[in-house]
Amino acid sequence: MALRTTHPVLGTRVLNRATLERQLLLRPSPLGAEEAVEHLVGLQAQETKPPYHALAARLDGFRPEALSALMESRAVARIVTLRSTVHTHTARDAVALRRFAQPGAVDRELALFVSRGGLAGVDLDRLAALARAFVEERPRTPGELRRELLGEWPGADPASLSTAARCLLPLVQVTPRGLWGRGGRVALTTTDAWFGDAARQDAAERDAGPDEVVPRYLRAFGPASVKDMQTWCGLTGLRAAFERLRPRLLVFRDERGTELFDLPDAPRPDGDTPAPPRFLPEYDNLLLSHADRTRVLAPGTRSRTWRNNRGLRVFLLDGFLAGCWYLDEGGERTALTVEPFERPTRARRADLAAEAERILRITGRPGVPYEIVFRDPEG
Repeated sequence: MALRTTHPVLGTRVLNRATLERQLLLRPSPLGAEEAVEHLVGLQAQETKPPYHALAARLDGFRPEALSALMESRAVARIVTLRSTVHTHTARDAVALRRFAQPGAVDRELALFVSRGGLAGVDLDRLAALARAFVEERPRTPGELRRELLGEWPGADPASLSTAARCLLPLVQVTPRGLWGRGGRVALTTTDAWFGDAARQDAAERDAGPDEVVPRYLRAFGPASVKDMQTWCGLTGLRAAFERLRPRLLVFRDERGTELFDLPDAPRPDGDTPAPPRFLPEYDNLLLSHADRTRVLAPGTRSRTWRNNRGLRVFLLDGFLAGCWYLDEGGERTALTVEPFERPTRARRADLAAEAERILRITGRPGVPYEIVFRDPEG
């Protein structure tokens, strides 16, 4: 029986091309690194290199040193926000989006640790005050923070104490952690100490309530459902915000009848729009920001992008997840290995090789030769 609806239906390929356009993946974007980080509402940064590979896949003329310079100048920073995971955000978003995301996965993570009993007898308000004073004196490692808090609550679980501090306070991972080609161990301080009054005022002027964040999400990930956005940010109860905004939004349905919202001026390219190959880092937000991921993932492909509970780097062909890639930078030569799920045509193999070479020219070690290796599909 055909679905009866008053809203236009968007097919999977149209959703795919619309999302790729918003994600700056249909063509190299002229945006600078800071503008791209803001447009994308942050970059997944559980590891240190993914933000650099994410921008290399998206921006025209990107150099890793540009993002490092922004981190050193404190224009962007690494902080736990969406889904209680580390993201690279602009200074303003690091403050505002942390506040927005707090009631979601961050508070749920804290509640989980409390329920396990590791914080029995711990006054959380006092813990937050002690931790704030300690990390604002100078940035501290998680180990230093644990030891300081154990001095106050020696019977508590050490990991629970440091996790509680991270959940209760907006803690930035300070440089040199995350810098290209340098790096360092995790050291933490608050957004107040790291960014100062200017960033706080800037964030305060941009309200980070749902009515303000919904349009930003749609501009980077739409068209999308309420559940899609809730998957992206780790919050629930966002239906009311979409309903308030409904008069300002366009409404569609996907092929299963799910209601999708979008901005009237947002691009929705034809489903036949060319989509060049793109090499994405592990945990790229393109793959994590929708409840229904069929706009990017074909059935059965998601399970092939994980190994030993860790996400793998992936690549897109014709806009859809088509395989994994591996980078070996040890020794005197860098090797980028392409492992497709299915054997590509000769033309697509050539396109993949050209894109792989482009990524290596951007992110490869200066003066070190590289090679591109194709591995036959499994089975």
